Amino acid sequence: MIYDKTVLAIIPARGGSKQLPRKNILSLAGKPLIAWTIEAAHASKYIDKCIVSTEDKEIAYVSKSYKCEIPFMRPRKYATDDANSNDVVLHAIEKINGKYNFIMVLQPTSPLRTTQDIDQALEVLYKKQGASLVSISKTQKPIQWHFKLENDGRINPLYPSVDIANRQDALATYLPNGAIYLSEISQFKALKTFYTESTLGYVMPLERSIDIDNKIDFYVAESILS
Repeated sequence: MIYDKTVLAIIPARGGSKQLPRKNILSLAGKPLIAWTIEAAHASKYIDKCIVSTEDKEIAYVSKSYKCEIPFMRPRKYATDDANSNDVVLHAIEKINGKYNFIMVLQPTSPLRTTQDIDQALEVLYKKQGASLVSISKTQKPIQWHFKLENDGRINPLYPSVDIANRQDALATYLPNGAIYLSEISQFKALKTFYTESTLGYVMPLERSIDIDNKIDFYVAESILS
């Protein structure tokens, strides 16, 4: 609980993964990938309840071994490649059916996110009286330097009228890093998204913003953790 507001945390972890099979339970620096997120959530001073949403029995078993609740098994229709992640969150909220004020989604593919990040994100949302928040990290290359590849093989700049020689002159831009999604439950149920015109950003450094999607991401994360 943060002041008078209760917090439900959901760790969504499905069994399927094309680029890195079984990634959520692969051993990363000595423990299953999902364990890093479970332990960070358990150490939070604000999270009242943390659950794992999965359709996979092995992921459920590993999660339970790290003392995380599995109050239900996720239906297969919410565990496909095409499943909408917001539907997964709504399903979990409905199944828990508790009186929580905030919903926090912590993806297991962000093992470098810390308990401090979790608690500070909640503090930012509460102190700024926001309704939703997403963790972000600063992009490493200015978007003004980006090109698109045409069908005939030519490259064209996204911003042809902008000429920036020095990175220092470019506008700073940020991308969601996948580590933290946070919202008032009432707003999320109404809008079915974490992204609104008033969504706050919680900035995380690059070294804690790795979102594991493939072997390269995995090796980088393991190198940092080791």
